[in-house]
Amino acid sequence: MKCFYCFKLPAATILILCTLVKTGEAQESTTKTGGPQKGATWISDNGNGTFTNPLFYDEFSDPDMIRVGNDYYLTGTTMHTMPGLPVLHSKDLVNWEFVCYAVNKLDLGPDFRLEQGKNVYGQGIWAPCFRYHNGKYYIFSNVNHFSTQLFTASSPAGPWTQASMKKSFHDLSVLFDDDGKNYIVWGYDEVHLAELNDEMTDIKPGSEQVIVPKGSGAGEGSHFYKINGKYYITNTNYDPVCYQVCLRSDNPRGPYEINVMSAKENLGIGTGYRLANERETAPFRIKPPVENLVGAIPMHQGGIVQIQSGEWWGWSMMDHNSVGRLLCLSPVTWEKEWPYFGLPGNLTRSPQTWVKPNTGFDTAPRATFRRSDDFSSTILQPIWQWNHVPVDNRWSLSERKGYLRLKSLPATDFWNAKNTLTQRAIGPESVVTAEADLKNLKQGDLAGLALLNMPYAWIAATKNHDTIEIRQFDQQRNKTMRTTVKSPHIWFRASCNFDTEKTVFSYSEDGKNFTNIGDEYIMIYNGRTFQGERYCLFNFNLMGKNGGDADFNSFVVSEPRANGLTRPIPYGKVIMLKSLADSTILVNWRGFLRPVPENSAFAKNNTAGFKIFDRGHGRIALQSVTDGRWVTIKGLGGMAEVRLENEEKGEASQFQWQDMLRGDLMLMSLATHRYLFADPFGGSLTSADAPGARPDRKDGSCFLWTILE
Repeated sequence: MKCFYCFKLPAATILILCTLVKTGEAQESTTKTGGPQKGATWISDNGNGTFTNPLFYDEFSDPDMIRVGNDYYLTGTTMHTMPGLPVLHSKDLVNWEFVCYAVNKLDLGPDFRLEQGKNVYGQGIWAPCFRYHNGKYYIFSNVNHFSTQLFTASSPAGPWTQASMKKSFHDLSVLFDDDGKNYIVWGYDEVHLAELNDEMTDIKPGSEQVIVPKGSGAGEGSHFYKINGKYYITNTNYDPVCYQVCLRSDNPRGPYEINVMSAKENLGIGTGYRLANERETAPFRIKPPVENLVGAIPMHQGGIVQIQSGEWWGWSMMDHNSVGRLLCLSPVTWEKEWPYFGLPGNLTRSPQTWVKPNTGFDTAPRATFRRSDDFSSTILQPIWQWNHVPVDNRWSLSERKGYLRLKSLPATDFWNAKNTLTQRAIGPESVVTAEADLKNLKQGDLAGLALLNMPYAWIAATKNHDTIEIRQFDQQRNKTMRTTVKSPHIWFRASCNFDTEKTVFSYSEDGKNFTNIGDEYIMIYNGRTFQGERYCLFNFNLMGKNGGDADFNSFVVSEPRANGLTRPIPYGKVIMLKSLADSTILVNWRGFLRPVPENSAFAKNNTAGFKIFDRGHGRIALQSVTDGRWVTIKGLGGMAEVRLENEEKGEASQFQWQDMLRGDLMLMSLATHRYLFADPFGGSLTSADAPGARPDRKDGSCFLWTILE
């Protein structure tokens, strides 16, 4: 009987001169030994009453959410992967559990099956609208080259029934009005509105009109609501950078006012590598990251919901480079009957870490999916999806107990290989290892582990007469590396860092000692798949025929940084804060907080020491060890300068700890809802008026912290 092996993780890429400590709540899985295995995966709930964005560190794009009583349900885009349209459930908006997929297979022709040289990469199911009305659940979803598909069920767990509407509605949203009328809005740049018929199959003749003309500042990704008698549509614009707007009217047919509700919030992340031309073929030209360019990263394409306590919350996505579009949660502030993402004093900017929504339910921290798999079940875990519609008689979990068997099918290359089993890559860093028994491969078979995108890369084994050859292919460079091994029992590994967007492939013959092969692979987000990287297990035949079997014994996902607190908050400890912008140290200077050079006399004595006190929900107070005074925000109507006071002043002396996931820190003042700021190279006093972090983290609001005692 086999069990998972313990793998030695490679050293993490050091991004900002600090050591990242593995933390996070454990995720329970079942191993072949019969007992639970603890393996940390990303959990946004910090266990102290706060959460950290993103909610999921794997792709969940075009999200839509509904509240039904005390329950919340969520779905999103799944493009060409099957099954599609996941339905998730939550009681607290932070911890989500998988319920079902609304569609097992969307088989609308040969392109959905990777036949006749066709495919639906970057197409398929996208931008769903989730609704509940009169005891029935509805998911309306776009499908390229077909009319909008409607899925209905009497329970979110299904079964779901599929029907085709008469028309295609781009990024639609539906409103069941309280006067009995059913409205639909859709479109890009200009927004259309029409009334739906009672069957939800078509619009009523003569009811369609443009409610927002082109060039008005609206974009796509609409979410339609009626709140306190007014009509609201949240919507995303992409020009010149991505931001979210809100449309408001007293009448569903307008006229609509437009107001920015979320802008510039990139959580300190900049645009990564991109293709110079997405329609080129290999080898691809790559554009390196542009410093501090955010592009489509800022929070956008989301909606809002009111919870039981009366609070309003918003959800949205971020185009988070090669890991894909990530789901984020934001507190919503209403001002003059307009909703804004963010908190008073810092509207349109969302915190990375904040107090969990007060839904009245306290859910324990948990992960939505189990990612590692020993294939001991008779069904695939929900995290797995097929690349296009699978051929069901060419894979098995029962023919060899405890193994996933993939039977090779003919394909010209990995892009066109059927029965490729995939799951979403997980950030910010992950190491995936697949153990395979390949003794039943036949000539021409190629089986292994891949990263699916465009370009893609893989590491695999092939049978070359009487020898087993390891190959590593990088489509970006159109380059293949080869070596031979003695045994058909192989461990394949991909070590992925989504901060640097680099992957290293390696293999092992004993599961302990791994050998790197190939160049460092650059991961890229692009519009060819409209998805982030996906881990894949595959087996296809290059000789144009059905081949042999690849038996995968385990798939292990290890995450060095699996929680929003990469290091515990140092309660009771004395720390020193160093600016990432200019390496200055914050010190107690004559009753003020001031940055000074780290080699100065001030930085070398105890004026740089501040003791951390726990104020609940991840909030802290800082006390100078020099004279016992407290770091406090003063002059709130002006520059919000920082002084040291003899006594704590409530929220003016408290900060929300914001772990930036790369070893650095921001401190949000509870008085201003902005961040502690030390002007780079300015030598001036600190303030608490920074709206957020720049991608290079050198704007004066990001600090490294070191424990002094």
